[in-house]
Amino acid sequence: MTAINSIKARRVWDSRGKPTVEVDVTLENGILGRAIAPAGASRGTREAVDLRDGGKTLRGQNVQSALNSVNGPIAAALVGRDVNDQSGADHAILALDSSPLKDKLGGNATVATSLAVLHAAAASAGRPLWQHVAETTGCTPTLPLPEIQIFGGGAHAGRRVDIQDFMIMVPGAASFDEVMEITSEVYFAAGDIMKSKGKLAGVADEGGWWPNFDSNEEALETLMQAIEKAGEIPGERVVISLDIAASEFGSDGRYRLALEDRQMDSAEMIEMLGRWLETYPIASIEDPLAENDIDGTVEFTRRFGDQVQIIGDDYLVTNADLVRAAQDQGACNAVLIKVNQAGTVSESIDTFRAARSKGWGAIVSARSGETEDTSISHLATGLGGGQLKVGSFTRSERMIKWNECLRIQDALGRAAFVGGEPLASTWWGKKNQKDTAA
Repeated sequence: MTAINSIKARRVWDSRGKPTVEVDVTLENGILGRAIAPAGASRGTREAVDLRDGGKTLRGQNVQSALNSVNGPIAAALVGRDVNDQSGADHAILALDSSPLKDKLGGNATVATSLAVLHAAAASAGRPLWQHVAETTGCTPTLPLPEIQIFGGGAHAGRRVDIQDFMIMVPGAASFDEVMEITSEVYFAAGDIMKSKGKLAGVADEGGWWPNFDSNEEALETLMQAIEKAGEIPGERVVISLDIAASEFGSDGRYRLALEDRQMDSAEMIEMLGRWLETYPIASIEDPLAENDIDGTVEFTRRFGDQVQIIGDDYLVTNADLVRAAQDQGACNAVLIKVNQAGTVSESIDTFRAARSKGWGAIVSARSGETEDTSISHLATGLGGGQLKVGSFTRSERMIKWNECLRIQDALGRAAFVGGEPLASTWWGKKNQKDTAA
């Protein structure tokens, strides 16, 4: 047993310049584990919430109350515990605040502490975090397939477009660094096209281009042009991934695309997205309907689940019970894993296991308000999760995570890169199998 000796929280700052929580877990042998809580802009109503102080100071965003949670009751519950018992530490935290929303202690307090315990255990064992995760969960470590934003929209870009993320994936790449190289070409080609057309408004929260398009579909058309300008054939090595984040503009079966001043019901929303799937090489789509539109999500999955990865984010909020319910209902076929959405490492791993037990995909994900913490790069690798989403191809809080994967690649070798395996059941995977057989 290696006991936790002390726990300390401090206020640090995230990529949007807002306060957040960093936690140090120090062990009796002097080893230190450290982690920082991220923060989301578009949030599911059932996910863990950050504890903020309110009032006028720092626009109500200060985190002293969350720091007090860590330095007070959480520290008292964890000091003296075995750092190698991640589940025990997390359950001790949950005993203090069992609500899925973590609104008593603050999800920012619980996630930073839980991750710091994980880091401390790995450091004490003298192994990298990805290896520690793999060995303690029994998973086979693999380098994930990145999902990288080219255009930001929705809550991440002043709602210049309604759709939140226009991304690419490179399942045809042979290694992680080849994904980075191809993505670089597409990213800067997109910027050049936007500048030439006067469509560039800046850079969005997650580092993607901040567009000034006249319609949501113009973003898709421009992304196709960027892939081609980069010397690629859309749908061959490079495919498109979308985060619709439909809860941001839809509720109770009604959807309003503000950019186009267009109102739709669920059926019309499904028809629009279905047409996009027919027109563009889209292999993955996230939250196509709002989180409370169960019937719409089930219908979308029924119609398109055999050709595209359908990810639940706001719809499932990294909750194992919600994943199991969705599996029973026939809604979605993949889940986004956000540790701060659940609130602890153990709950996130439980959700991952629930997804994979039924053959679902699992995408480990960052948040729009990020930091220099690299935990998710290691979690995605150690769990063999197959996919990783951290934002775009610029800004250090994003690149530090991609670059960490490159370092892990040096340790694991290029053969550990999963490539197109996570998309094997989509139209891209089926096409690739036919081409290979031919």
